Amino acid sequence: MIHSARSAAQPLRLAQFLTFVNDSKLMTLKRWQSVVWGSAVALGVAICGPVQAAERVNIQVGPIKQTLYVSDLEEFAKTGQVPDRLRLYESFLTPELRTMLNNRVVLDPAMADRMVADILASPNGELLLDSLARVAPGLTVEQIRGAIRLAAKQTNGLNMLGVLRAVPQDTLDVDLTSALALVSQLNLSRLEGDALSSVLEQELLVSDDIDLPDDIDPTTVGPMGVTQRSYKFVDSDRNRLIPLDVYVPDEAFVEEAPLVVLSHGFAADRHFLTYVGEHLASYGFTVVAVEHVGSNVEALSNTPLDPTAVEEPSRILPASEFLDRPRDVSYVLDRLDWMEQVSPMLEGKFDTERVVLIGHSLGGYTGFALAGAQLDLSALPSFCDSLTPVGLSPADWLQCAAVELPEVTADLRDSRIIQVIAMNPLVGRLFGRKGLADVNVPSVILTGTKDGVTPTLAQQLGPFNQLSGPDNHLVAVIGGTHLSVGDPENVNEALTQIPFMPELSGEQAATLREYLRALSLSVTMQHTSGAKNYNVFLEPAYAQQFSTGMLPIRMTQTLPESVKGWLRTVAPEQARAEGETLRSWVHLKTFDARKSVGNAHRRMMAYLRQEQVSITVLYWPMRLPWI
Repeated sequence: MIHSARSAAQPLRLAQFLTFVNDSKLMTLKRWQSVVWGSAVALGVAICGPVQAAERVNIQVGPIKQTLYVSDLEEFAKTGQVPDRLRLYESFLTPELRTMLNNRVVLDPAMADRMVADILASPNGELLLDSLARVAPGLTVEQIRGAIRLAAKQTNGLNMLGVLRAVPQDTLDVDLTSALALVSQLNLSRLEGDALSSVLEQELLVSDDIDLPDDIDPTTVGPMGVTQRSYKFVDSDRNRLIPLDVYVPDEAFVEEAPLVVLSHGFAADRHFLTYVGEHLASYGFTVVAVEHVGSNVEALSNTPLDPTAVEEPSRILPASEFLDRPRDVSYVLDRLDWMEQVSPMLEGKFDTERVVLIGHSLGGYTGFALAGAQLDLSALPSFCDSLTPVGLSPADWLQCAAVELPEVTADLRDSRIIQVIAMNPLVGRLFGRKGLADVNVPSVILTGTKDGVTPTLAQQLGPFNQLSGPDNHLVAVIGGTHLSVGDPENVNEALTQIPFMPELSGEQAATLREYLRALSLSVTMQHTSGAKNYNVFLEPAYAQQFSTGMLPIRMTQTLPESVKGWLRTVAPEQARAEGETLRSWVHLKTFDARKSVGNAHRRMMAYLRQEQVSITVLYWPMRLPWI
């Protein structure tokens, strides 16, 4: 969704947008990386008084009260050494907690006050302040608000200890139960993603050998030259401009080669997947990269951002875009068909009756809508009404723009679409509980398990589980983020530095992009006479060969039963109630633990088969609780 930028001003604009969507996370809260208890203690400390005034923090759980000294925590943050008075809490004072205490978001002091003030003045900001006030009942909302704004003005950046120094309070009572509840909700979505990464990496691992042909390498540039042409179409019925780039091969690959259409995501443009378009064209496929002007980067740049925009997602993403985007593609296909008929130069270039659509983020939604998924917004209003700032992703917020549509359902199907490749798609609740079951063309969904914009659970795994058509594939990029698949020449580096959403792109994702060239080519080849030659490149073992230590890759055509069971447990089609993320995380960690026990059992059995081992058995008179 949040992708490329074409000017120096646009990265700041996109960063501001992400700030609005993530205002409830309040800068560094998203980056907390300690255990829940340790984070809860730190949260309480972070909103207490300045160093010279606040000497003590009383942590209270029911009738039990423990006192922490602020100077001890500062010493731990500075040196990593645990002071004597904190020995009782040593197991919670981890390196991750120390990092969290020292982490800071560097803000331009000239802009910081306005940005933070806008965030805290928004509805979600008010909810967060109310939550913090429950954590520290001795502080008012205004005191907390003032401390955060004051800390944000510091030239060395905003961090927890900066907030600590900003509130004039001698001693602070912290309700640990409330702190735990808040931190659990803020932090467990990240823990859930980490646990999911581990489960998918292990459950989808294959050990099969694979024999690759010597004469075909789908990652290399094809044999044909490519000419790029740019057009601007105007759909007069909708008063809609549609810019597009067309990558035309010098020669047709085969007569039955389908047309490929690229659809970008929200706040991107038609250049986001340029490397994919050029690669496919070098093998003889004509590729059309469509730009959706109502939801591209320029549209966002022209949209005023103010605190009230958070209350109305359709001010940022017009509700009509959920209809206009698919209609853009259908109009382009109609127009290209006409051009081919009237221009001898273009004859045979566009097979508009057989189209492979490759979309990223909101472009993935576009592809599924065209492939037959029925837009069904009947349950969306109740979901959007129940949203809380905790765990809110940009995808959750943006899909709520569709609530403004007068239509509750819509059929945007275009029978010319014969294949969908959806990378990090935004799906969520836009098609209802079973909308993707109506997609009857082969589909590939790519998910990145650390995508903070369109999270894996609601946006990709749940939707993949709905697909009932033939020959579907899921590609899981373990540790992949929202921008990992983007063209490095067209993803502004400033967008990879946003503190809320650390991104892996550029050189870090070079091997992933190499695989995506092979994947997109091999999938598209399935609709030609050369399909059999490329079947081997759609095997899970081939995908695994492109794994790196940073980004392991897995592929499957069916989810493991354990993951399906997890999906049923967390019910992604419903609004997630308080505590759902915790339950999901525990469920995933159970898979992980079961796998570890199984591995240990296999190692032990192998050891016993090879060694002569003496085993002493003792009688234990009590029944163990886990037996």
